[in-house]
Amino acid sequence: MNTYDSLETRSPDEREAALMARLPQQVAHAKGSSAYFGRLFAGFDAAAINSRQALARPPLTRKSDLHELQRAAPPFGGLTATPLSALARVFASPGPIYDPEGRGQDWWRFARVLFAAGIRSGELVHNAFSYHFTPAGFMLEGAAHRLGCPVFPAGVGQTEMQVQAIADLKPVAYVGTPSFLRIILDKADELGADVSSLRKAVVSGEALPAALRQLLNESGVVVRQAYATADLGVIAYETPAEEGLVVEEEILLEIVRPGTGDPVADGEVGEVVVTGFNADYPLVRFATGDLSAVLPGISPCGRTNVRIKGWLGRADQTIKIKGMFVHPSQVAAILARHPGIGRARLVVDNASGQDRMSLHCEVPNPSDELAAALVNRLRDLTKLRGEVVFCAVNALPNDGKVIDDRRKYE
Repeated sequence: MNTYDSLETRSPDEREAALMARLPQQVAHAKGSSAYFGRLFAGFDAAAINSRQALARPPLTRKSDLHELQRAAPPFGGLTATPLSALARVFASPGPIYDPEGRGQDWWRFARVLFAAGIRSGELVHNAFSYHFTPAGFMLEGAAHRLGCPVFPAGVGQTEMQVQAIADLKPVAYVGTPSFLRIILDKADELGADVSSLRKAVVSGEALPAALRQLLNESGVVVRQAYATADLGVIAYETPAEEGLVVEEEILLEIVRPGTGDPVADGEVGEVVVTGFNADYPLVRFATGDLSAVLPGISPCGRTNVRIKGWLGRADQTIKIKGMFVHPSQVAAILARHPGIGRARLVVDNASGQDRMSLHCEVPNPSDELAAALVNRLRDLTKLRGEVVFCAVNALPNDGKVIDDRRKYE
């Protein structure tokens, strides 16, 4: 197998031991060098956070909270460990959320992703990610340079000019969104331009439906996906096996029950939480808001890190009922009082013409007493009346959904 480095084929036990050895150091660094984490972890001994069980105790930092944190303490909410003056770039994602980039090549760790997609030194990369405001263009450019690849900084838009550049320069690889790659190929067909030099692609930023993948493959471009965020860089990436996404070597990934920081069993859908080992932006237990699940076993490609299914939706399922916000954390608080309940979800509909909510719970031994207790707890926490519906164990879908909004407005 052709791998980027030997880290990718370590035994799972060796990798886990290495991550746990680094974890207390990173927690100590975050606590000592970042004002925000200094406050958040004030009551925790960094040296004691040396296992997954210990890591599950500190609170999460949610991506959805970054905007308010940064407004209160600009520009980065006190989360960075490197002063603004020592950074290489600063970006703005929608919100706005400001993202730092430290100095050094391939700061976002994308070179491993490009290598897994078959891109090699000397091959010209057509970079159709934006270079303005957001970091995606620079993420991929730095990775290409790390591999020894020249880059055409195409950015987005100006499709005819992009087609002309591809026809003239004959790049081997494309990086950008999958939908824009299709637009480029369609425009090339319309213009009668030869863009057949494109044979490899790394795509991100949006979903890659099976039908679109097939269409791009039939056009001669082998496409691999990457899952990344502007805060963390690469989280996971696709390999030639095309069976899930392999977790990147420089992060520690957890899947937690939405609305909580509690890890779920492998295979259960939950929220992706990442601890990175970046010295400039030491994010510990950073909740992405994305849903995924761990796949069993090791990738057929030979890489031994954990695999996830990819993006399965959003974890933040907060809704408003009769003027009141209801959060996944409130459902989690109910379950914490009743550990005998398996999966549960709050179903909201308006079939009767008014909003109605019912808490569906998997319970092996239901009782009237439990139903009454749950109804009361639901009312106490949400200030709304609701019903309780008991289900058989494993009756509810394993999709990470905690609040199911079935209301229809016609």
